[in-house]
Amino acid sequence: MIKHIVDFFGDRKYVNQRHRLFYLVLVLIVAADFLVSRNHAHYLWERLPGWSAFYGFGSCVLLIFVSKFLGHQGGLMRREDYYD
Repeated sequence: MIKHIVDFFGDRKYVNQRHRLFYLVLVLIVAADFLVSRNHAHYLWERLPGWSAFYGFGSCVLLIFVSKFLGHQGGLMRREDYYD
């Protein structure tokens, strides 16, 4: 069972199936956001359907870019043989 899962996510012959699966999950998450009650929203953007998915994706992308910048330009990342 676990071998099939590892093969699915690791083998290049399943690239198209993985992309379809990920797009399907993304569409389901945004579609599920339409079913959530908006009575508790305090701000206008919290009432927009799909806002939480967009905000989560944008935050993740921002986190990746900031960490890459800090690693490469901020001097946090070192060569592999730094301690040798």
